[in-house]
Amino acid sequence: MIDKQLPSTRTAELDSICLKAEVLPVITIERLEDAVPIARALVEGGLQVLEITLRTACALDAVARIREALPGASIGVGTVLTPAQYRQAEQAGADFVVTPGATEALYRYGIESPVPMLPGVASVSEVMTGWQYGYRRFKFFPAEASGGVAALKAFSAPLADARFCPTGGINVDNAGDYLALDSVMCVGGTWLTPKALVDAEDWDGIRDLAKQAAERFHH
Repeated sequence: MIDKQLPSTRTAELDSICLKAEVLPVITIERLEDAVPIARALVEGGLQVLEITLRTACALDAVARIREALPGASIGVGTVLTPAQYRQAEQAGADFVVTPGATEALYRYGIESPVPMLPGVASVSEVMTGWQYGYRRFKFFPAEASGGVAALKAFSAPLADARFCPTGGINVDNAGDYLALDSVMCVGGTWLTPKALVDAEDWDGIRDLAKQAAERFHH
């Protein structure tokens, strides 16, 4: 029994964030001291919206540091699996949260939270479950493995009001194909922070990748 619906203001908040982002860099921070230099390089390159994944122990500290150093950036916390992690993301100052998949517990928590959630879906049935709770914006993950552009085209016929941020297997060569779809708000990608550049602390290199993406895929 679903008695409460997501306030439509959450959808509007996600739209305002995603309108600033053609490309959403998905960032795994291995060393806390890298957090601000990586984020600064991406923002200076023209990408204002960042997703920090909770795949490392220092991720929440990284979010807090980036929030302080770059007040103009929008910061999402990704790989949120439970309401407890969602709450931690709120406390760290996240502007939005992103999940790889969605559970009823996450949908219910998101309805009450002031921080909007982009729940992960890979099928029409999963979108329909989120729909029942009032969600209209989703992360399509893993995008390429789940049928890619062709799958999203098919989704949009029965689900005309849904919008997606595809993530997973997206790179500079196929991002444009996704962004050409009306149902796609932005794409998420790890290609902007390659491990080799991060390990070498080549922040100029990351800034250049961000700049290329920002110029190539601007709205």
